[in-house]
Amino acid sequence: VQLQASGGGLVQPGGSLRLSCAPSGFTVDDYAIGWYRQAPGKEYEGVSCISSSDGSTSIADSVKGRFTISSDNAKNTVYLQLNSLKPEDTAVYYCATHDSPHCPPDNNNIYFHGYWGQGTQVTVSS
Repeated sequence: VQLQASGGGLVQPGGSLRLSCAPSGFTVDDYAIGWYRQAPGKEYEGVSCISSSDGSTSIADSVKGRFTISSDNAKNTVYLQLNSLKPEDTAVYYCATHDSPHCPPDNNNIYFHGYWGQGTQVTVSS
């Protein structure tokens, strides 16, 4: 079982990136999947989650209106679209699964009790 995250990079403030998370050993239909991030010197922050049960999504207030999570079942991939990036979005972004088809109910307390993937670095700097 693996989660492969990709798509990070260096981008200027105001720019965009799309992160991808491709599980192997299971499908995106099996669990809620989403993203954590960890900025330098800070704790992990749950950013977003998509439920496998009904496709509903959770987005943390800190990124609402700028980040969008989606799932492509045919490609067995979950995406996180990052728009209007700010320097404070600089972090390592990890994809992870919950141990349920449903995302945690509080969008400002997103957590994952399942599998974690390796992170992908996002750096926002001019």
